[in-house]
Amino acid sequence: MTTINKAPRTQGQAERIYHQLKQDIFDFRLLPGDRFSESEIAARMGASRTPVRQALYALEQEGYVAVQPRSGWQVKHIDFDYLESLYDLRVVLELEAVKRLCALPPGSQPDILLALKTFWTDSPPLPDGQEVARYDEQFHMDLVMAAGNPEMARVHRDVTEKIRIVRRMDFTKTPRVEATYAEHGAILRAIMARETEEAQNRLQQHIAQSQKEVRTITLHTLHQARQQKL
Repeated sequence: MTTINKAPRTQGQAERIYHQLKQDIFDFRLLPGDRFSESEIAARMGASRTPVRQALYALEQEGYVAVQPRSGWQVKHIDFDYLESLYDLRVVLELEAVKRLCALPPGSQPDILLALKTFWTDSPPLPDGQEVARYDEQFHMDLVMAAGNPEMARVHRDVTEKIRIVRRMDFTKTPRVEATYAEHGAILRAIMARETEEAQNRLQQHIAQSQKEVRTITLHTLHQARQQKL
């Protein structure tokens, strides 16, 4: 009699549920403080509780959710002190990346910089703030990746994911969307001109403005963001 191994299928379901729940958090469908049970998630995902539990344990290890005794699971509240430390690390990584890019000899700047310039300075602005948010994330990851240190890029990518929910709040406001285009353009022009101090100053001011907006986030603004997504 042949034994059917269900482990790969369960693992595949767990991965799917993990990514969907994480996206629900990033897209404000699940807000900090929201409670839910494994059964509710299993019914919504069309899966058994085993892969749901595996997905939730993975999210718990990454700090997104917490198990509540006798009351299921809860999306963790935003830890603003922790976010401040992540922003500090992000600034260090990106300033070093800009320094390295500005130090490259003429004619050796990565093609990715030209692609970024085409998108942020030569093309019409995108109208959807949340779509701009995704491209903003990619802009900063591309800068670090272009600097040529894969480990720096990996750490920066991890930091980017951990601050994603609050960074995307910045793009629910039209003025910040418009300012992002202008600020990204100024950063790129300074890098291409090899003006290290100017590029670093522009970048630091750009990140500081985003960090300032993070400090204004309240549960009310998160609920407003969810309403905009419905």
